[in-house]
Amino acid sequence: MRDNFIFNTQKNNVLNITIYGLELINKAPCLILVHGFKGFKDWGFFPYTGEYFAKNGFFVLSFNFSHNGIGKQLTEFTELDKFAKNTISLEVSELNEIITAYCDGFFGKISDKGIGLIGHSRGGAVALICANKHAEVKAVAAWSAVSNFNRYTERQKNEWRKNGFFEVINSITKQVMRLNVSLLEDIESNKNDSLSIEHAVRNLNKPLLIAQGDIDLTVPIKEGKNIYQWSNKDQSELFIVKSAGHTFDILHPFEGSNKKFNSLLNKTNQFFKTYLN
Repeated sequence: MRDNFIFNTQKNNVLNITIYGLELINKAPCLILVHGFKGFKDWGFFPYTGEYFAKNGFFVLSFNFSHNGIGKQLTEFTELDKFAKNTISLEVSELNEIITAYCDGFFGKISDKGIGLIGHSRGGAVALICANKHAEVKAVAAWSAVSNFNRYTERQKNEWRKNGFFEVINSITKQVMRLNVSLLEDIESNKNDSLSIEHAVRNLNKPLLIAQGDIDLTVPIKEGKNIYQWSNKDQSELFIVKSAGHTFDILHPFEGSNKKFNSLLNKTNQFFKTYLN
């Protein structure tokens, strides 16, 4: 069962939200799913994941960042102008607002059983940045999470500054997607404080599950190991999914789950069952 909400942020941006298990809101912990770069709430495994955790007794919230490029057509990149203007700091602020909205009862009267964050790829890093800002967040699962937002060569950055934009190709849709220089400026100006993933992890005094495929070509396994190295080993675990890539071999459009992704779901479910009341 899915329910859809619209949330308007303080900056007058619109967040499209899907809820799984709305009937559980006042008696179950909350899990918030956070998509990554070129991701969206209706991509591949996200709806399946939402339904899985609702069936396992969680209230699940999945949403699109306002500038992820997805508009009213929920599986098509039709807002490339917004995509170009996106920044990491904007995504951090929007996840913070979603957490606060849930706690303030925007979706309905809640339980007091805590919040868990599940972030994939760049969304995993955004979740780690936000986790310490909210006492209600009790645990974090970082799936294929990046350990550094600065993923560009000096040559790329010089061209980016010169042109005012950087172009990436969407391998699925073949769209040319621009990133304005504001993204680079955001990353570089905040790399040592508000957007330092290392700083966030070292200060994360909460249970952390780091899940990584060992043949991930997008986010190499060394990045998962970096996050684990920075973490409090008494509260963290590195879960390696063997022979799995960045999306744990799940495709979009979704064609069904597989043993690798099922093992990740089961592990994550056990993790949150342990650490959320």
